[in-house]
Amino acid sequence: MVVQRKTQRPVQFELTEPTRTAVAVWIAQAGLKSEDFLFPGWLHESPHVSTRQYARIVEHWVVAAGLDPSAYGTHSMRRTKATLIYKRTKNLRAVQLLLGHAKLESTVSYLGIEVDDALDISEQIEI
Repeated sequence: MVVQRKTQRPVQFELTEPTRTAVAVWIAQAGLKSEDFLFPGWLHESPHVSTRQYARIVEHWVVAAGLDPSAYGTHSMRRTKATLIYKRTKNLRAVQLLLGHAKLESTVSYLGIEVDDALDISEQIEI
């Protein structure tokens, strides 16, 4: 289970089949138990990878891919995925659930869409 730090709410997310396979291999190779963190910290003080360590890992991947590290980051990737899902589906509720937002207004603000756009979309859906 993944718990969002700010709200302490569980957040759901998908894992593709190749990702599930890679994670299973990692768990077996690392000898992890169910109570262990999936990505242990590098320092003894932290049982899991810190947000700063994670940011450094992502920056390393971005540089290795030949991209500009100032244009990519952990949060921008999260926001991009949410924005792409919204643009393809226009389903604010789905994006809200995936992001773990308690309020739809937070999702609208996060995506940078106007409230009028959100209301127009909502009015097109009959229940």
